[in-house]
Formats: sequence, structure tokens, C-alpha cells
Amino acid sequence: MWLFLEPIDVWLFRDGRPFDAGSDHRAASLFPPYPSVVQGAIRSHHLVVKNVNLHDKKAIADAVGTTDNYKDLKMRGPFLARREGSHIVRYFPQPADAVTVDKKRHILKPASPPRSLQGLKTSVPTPYLLGLDDEPTKGEGGLWLPEENLLAYLGGGKVAGIPGDALFVRESRFGIGLDHTRRTTQEGALYEVEFIRPCKDVGLLVEVNGYDEWPQEGILRIGGEGHGARFVNLKDNVSWPSPPNPLPHRFKVYFATPTYFENGWQPQTWSKFFERSVPLQAAALNRYEAIGGHDWSKDPRSAEAHKPSRRYVPAGSVYYFEGDARLKGDAITDFGAEIGFGQIIIKEW
Repeated sequence: MWLFLEPIDVWLFRDGRPFDAGSDHRAASLFPPYPSVVQGAIRSHHLVVKNVNLHDKKAIADAVGTTDNYKDLKMRGPFLARREGSHIVRYFPQPADAVTVDKKRHILKPASPPRSLQGLKTSVPTPYLLGLDDEPTKGEGGLWLPEENLLAYLGGGKVAGIPGDALFVRESRFGIGLDHTRRTTQEGALYEVEFIRPCKDVGLLVEVNGYDEWPQEGILRIGGEGHGARFVNLKDNVSWPSPPNPLPHRFKVYFATPTYFENGWQPQTWSKFFERSVPLQAAALNRYEAIGGHDWSKDPRSAEAHKPSRRYVPAGSVYYFEGDARLKGDAITDFGAEIGFGQIIIKEW
């Protein structure tokens, strides 16, 4: 099933940094949230749907698994989406290889294809570089592309994006820590929390497999402070772009969600994801994102309650390959494929 989630109020999706009134004065919000956040909301609501006793740990594990075992759940997303007429349109982060053509109209095009560096002295980790044939210019960042435009872009076309504030806005709210013993405020404990307010008809779209008996619509809790979301079950009326099979001799991989590689920005071997060896020719990616979490099944005061933090390649990254190959699965990531990390769209270059 595909679920479209719309906010009842503002949403709060914090990053992985520790936060309280005495340690850090500002809690930033990430949007869209990571798959690890949404899987928690989906699994928690599945316990409600199945009427599971929340004091029975065995019953909980039988229904949704454990911290490291997601059991029957398989997710794709979440993706930023907007209701446009009778359709739900997905929006994707600006590709990292984008070149700005017209800032006023937010027109982008892909950087010129990778070109060999033969004869040049360089320390770059790939034998090719993107954009060598483009005019030097300062690009525009933070745009979002509707799915139709993204597919056209990955095919080599010039397309228009839209700024993030046309889809969601950030709202800051301030507070001050309290001394409950003295019933006074704490000196130096002023803090700021950033919330997300999606624009009208904007929400999150996520594919969920393995869970049945969900109603056509309902309300679930999601994110910090237990804020709510209305969900509509779209059944299977939404599809995902299928990769070519076999893959083109020259193909590029766009990451629609963050991905984790054991070796930093790439895996130890690409043969884990492709049936044949295909050398990476070039890559465009932004700064890594650190993703951790909290295990609520553990004592919150213990070190075991904190999940390990991993550095992820961000959504919007584009990798260029050359060679004859086929995909082994529908995701490219060393961790979290079953809950939505490493979701990809592949096109020829």
C-alpha cells in the first residue's frame, strides 16, 4: 500500500544531535524525515491496527519485530509529495550534478557528461570529471523537482525546479528550561525548536509492504512531541520508476533517499549490487548526513539506548557508471534497504 500522510499541525523531525535546554540552544528539523523515523511511526501504528497489548513485549515482537529486525515490513520512501487535482505528485531533491541555467525561473540542466582526465595530474578518486565542458557559474541549491521533471532531467533535459518554501516552511518556537524544584526558570536555558509546516496539500508519500488490515484512512502519531498525521491508504494506485533491464552500457544512478556505504561515499565493492563488475566513472554528492536514533526498548539512561550514528550519502546524489550489468535488487545501500534507504532511479547518460 502507498500511504499519503498530511499534517494535522506542525511536524518536528530533529536531526541526530543531542538536545536539551542546558546543552544546545537550538533543535533543527529535517524534512523530509529519514526512513528510520517513518518506519517507527508505521510500526507503532500497526500495533494499534492489530490491537496489540503494549505491555506484552513478546506480542510486540511477534507483530512488528524488534529494534534490529523489521520482520515483514518493507518500505520505500518517504518522499515529499503534493496533492495536485486527482493525483499525488512526488517531489525529489535537486540532483547534485545540476547546473543552473536561469536563476529567476529556477531552470536546471545536468552537468556535461564525465570526461577523461587522461594526461592531467589529479588526486580525484575517479578517472573522469563532470562538468568540464560547462561555463564556470555559481549554481542554485535547495530546489525540488516534480517527478516528471526529474525523469526528464535525468534523461538530459533542461527542467524547472521549485524552491523549498513553496512546499513547506520552517517555524521557530522559543522556550526556557524550568527548575521544577524551585519552580523558577533556569538561567541560561533559553532554547529554540524548529518545526515544519507543510503547505496546503503537501505531505509525505511512503510505500508499505508486509502489513495488512490497515483502514482506508486514519490518524497516526509521527515525529517529535507525538504530533499527528492524517493518512489515506492509496492501495497500489502509485508506482515507482522501474530500472532498465539490462542496464544501459552507460548509466547514472540518482539516489532518491539517503544511502549508507561501509566505505564512506562508496561501498567496498559495487558487485554487491550489480551482477557484473561496473567501474564508477564519476559522482556528484553533497556533504554527508549523520543518522543515529534511540532505542526505546532500552533504559533511556543507559548507553545501549543510543543507536550507532552512521554517515549517509544524501538524497540527490548522482553516480555515473560504464559497463554491461544488471541490478541485483531494488535498492543500493549497505544498511536499511528494507525500510527505505538507498532508493534509486536509473537513466542512461
